[in-house]
Order: sequence, then C-alpha cells, then structure tokens
Amino acid sequence: MKKLLIASTSTVHGSEYLVYILPTLADFFKEAGTILFIPYARPSGKTYDEYTAIAREAFATIDKKVIGIHEYKNPKEAIAQAEAIFTGGGNTFELVHQLYKNEILSALTTAVESGTPYMGTSAGSNICGVTMMNTNDMPIVYPPSFTTLGFIPFNINAHYLDPNPDSTHMGETRETRIKEYHVFNETPVLGLREGSWLEVNGASIVLRGNHTARLFQQNKDAVELATNTEISEYF
Repeated sequence: MKKLLIASTSTVHGSEYLVYILPTLADFFKEAGTILFIPYARPSGKTYDEYTAIAREAFATIDKKVIGIHEYKNPKEAIAQAEAIFTGGGNTFELVHQLYKNEILSALTTAVESGTPYMGTSAGSNICGVTMMNTNDMPIVYPPSFTTLGFIPFNINAHYLDPNPDSTHMGETRETRIKEYHVFNETPVLGLREGSWLEVNGASIVLRGNHTARLFQQNKDAVELATNTEISEYF
C-alpha cells in the first residue's frame, strides 16, 4: 500500500529546515532507520553533498540516518533496497531531468507502490502528480518528458499563493496561471499552501496542516478544501 507525505515546502517562515513537520516525520518514518535522500533538485545550485548534509542534520534530530542517492554506484538498486525515500525541493525541471537521465522513474514507482514510505517537499512533491506542468520553477534544463510518477490523480502547485489585494503588481496570479493551464489540459491541480501537506495511504488522500488547499478543475469553479478533508472523494 502506498504511503506518502506530499508537502508544499521544507521550510516555513520563522522556522528551520523541516522543523514544522518533524513530529509527523518521526511517526511516518518510524519503521525506517535510514532514509534515502534524492538531492537532484539541488536549490540555489548546492552540490548533492551540501544538500544531503542539510537533510542529514534535520533527520538526525529524530534519530534517522540519511544517505544521498548519489553516494551509491547504482541508483536503481539504492531505491529498491531503501527503507524509506525523501526527495527534496529545488528546481523541478532539473529534478525530473535527472530522474530520466538516471532511469529511475520506474524504480521509484515500483518501490512506492510496494509500500516504501515516500516523502516529498516542493519539487519532490511536484513529481508525485500526473505531470510536473504546474511547477513554479524556471525551465533551466529540458527533461525528456513532463510526465512524472502519478501517485495521485492530479498535479501539485506547491507554495500556492493567494492574490494580495493591496499589491500593485499587475502580472498574473497563481490562479490565473492554473486557469491558463486548464485551457489545454484536463488534469486537476491542487494549490498547496505553505505548511500544509497531503497524507496518502493507499487510495486515501487527506489534507493535513493548518491551511486550506485550493482545488482547480477544468471548466469548474475552484474549491477551497479544509484541512483533514479526504481529497480522493473529489475524483
């Protein structure tokens, strides 16, 4: 049975890396001694080692060991043998490019569908959707495909922002961009606000955290979903 945590972000305002969600992670990863970290999105151009060190420090506070996938000679075997998997945030285009380059999309699918606990934040959450097409990131590289893991029947828009009525910015809002996406695409999109996450257990998908999420579907009005809502009921 699939077990996933799909979080909008790794860091909320005024807090350190993963601190806001650590109590949940301690329970979610309770059966795992070691977590396989996928640092391919590498924010701000960090090296894989630098990014892995950040994750390692955070998970050490809940007595978990972290090993980066780049530290293994065979990434497919690393995934197959993993007790648990965490994919960090950064640039989704680079992340998906590396997943295809290393030919590990199918390995991730097999592992998670077989019950290996998976957590993603930001870019690592974007890839849980049908495609990565609702990322906010710049296309710094060109992956072979926008198709991703499809663990959930919709796409994620991480770091979802509501329009600021006091702003003088005249550009597109996040909602406008998602509506433009739905001119050409049918896949629903969930706007996941900072500090919120999805808890997936098999077919169940529940919104957790302190904020509502915004569900966008083609040719329908957007819907605000309260925390603890069973989202799978909408599909």
